[in-house]
Amino acid sequence: MTDRPNRMKFGTFIAPFHTVSENPTLSMKRDMELIERCDELGYDEAWIGEHHSFARETISNPMIFIAAAAERTKHIRFGTGVVSLPYHNPLMIADDFLQLDHMTRGRVMLGVGPGALTSDAVMLGINPDTQRRRMGESLEVIIRLFAGETVTMETDWFNLTEARLQMAFYSDPPPPVSVAVMVTPAGPQLAGKFGTGLLSLTGAQDDEILPQVWEWGTESANEHGRTLDRRQWRAVMAVHIAETHEQAVADVAEGFRDRPYVGDAGTDEAGTRGAARLFGGTRSIEEAIAKDAVIVGTPEEAITSLERIQQISGGLGGLLVHAHEWANSEATCKSYELLMRYVAPRFQGQIDPLISARDHVEDRHLDIFGAAGRAVALAYLEAGKEVPEEMRELLEDHESEPQEASAAGS
Repeated sequence: MTDRPNRMKFGTFIAPFHTVSENPTLSMKRDMELIERCDELGYDEAWIGEHHSFARETISNPMIFIAAAAERTKHIRFGTGVVSLPYHNPLMIADDFLQLDHMTRGRVMLGVGPGALTSDAVMLGINPDTQRRRMGESLEVIIRLFAGETVTMETDWFNLTEARLQMAFYSDPPPPVSVAVMVTPAGPQLAGKFGTGLLSLTGAQDDEILPQVWEWGTESANEHGRTLDRRQWRAVMAVHIAETHEQAVADVAEGFRDRPYVGDAGTDEAGTRGAARLFGGTRSIEEAIAKDAVIVGTPEEAITSLERIQQISGGLGGLLVHAHEWANSEATCKSYELLMRYVAPRFQGQIDPLISARDHVEDRHLDIFGAAGRAVALAYLEAGKEVPEEMRELLEDHESEPQEASAAGS
């Protein structure tokens, strides 16, 4: 049983993921070009991440990137995917985001998290054990500032004295907020406490984790007198689509082996070191597909996979394609096009009306087109011309019509 939103959102999630063997300037350029292409194709959203170490995710400030991308696009909305709240004063986050809301004319969403890369926290002198607590403290301030409150708060890492936002938001109500969710109850519980959206960065393929996310979130929401909206629950998933399954696998096989955090890990005498266990900890794309850790195949296979995710989740509001660059730029753009042409419409209520309209006419084919054919045959008669042989049978049951038509024209 699902409580599926009528129109599912589709977007891209640009952490970004790039290997350490390439020009970072050009990789950022490709990220920007991907967003422009998604805007042209009609994607709803693009989410941009924040990272400061480990060399694979090279955008340090998503708001700077979003400001530039907004000037190059017309329709697509942007989310911070995500701002690591423990690294910043919450007033500065709220104020910067307020400015971004004006600069983009309301095309922004605030995604927040505790910070996924522990190496970021270490460089900042932050004890990783405190990151989730700090995130909760910061989010409380941001929610209150967004609501127009004046906040005075003292913690062990920030102090605010009668802090308030000096402008109103461009958006009314203020832009939505989403909390990053990994595999623990912390994210869903925080989302439930403040009634925010959910951004599932992992676990979209897991039969146990995905339902638990919603259960944890709604339990917390009920405790705090809040509600969660499935339309504001998005999941991030690695996706690559081609016209055949074999082509899709061939497009990404080598890139998957060489992917960031695994294929480009440093080595020592003991072998590979520092390789993260991503996408099910698999070494080949075939393994990842078998574990449902990725969606790779034809549009029809992608529809089946997404239907499965909708079933196990109980209903998601959005799918964000993890921008992983396993394939070359041409194949990647083709994948995004096929997803929007054939997969997204199935989950946005676009296909059933088309089928209904087609069937309505086809079921009445003889009546509708038969009458049109007779009208054409009559036109020959009215013009005093011989009716083509293939049209004569259309007039057999209407022998009186030519005389009436002729009389009317005399």
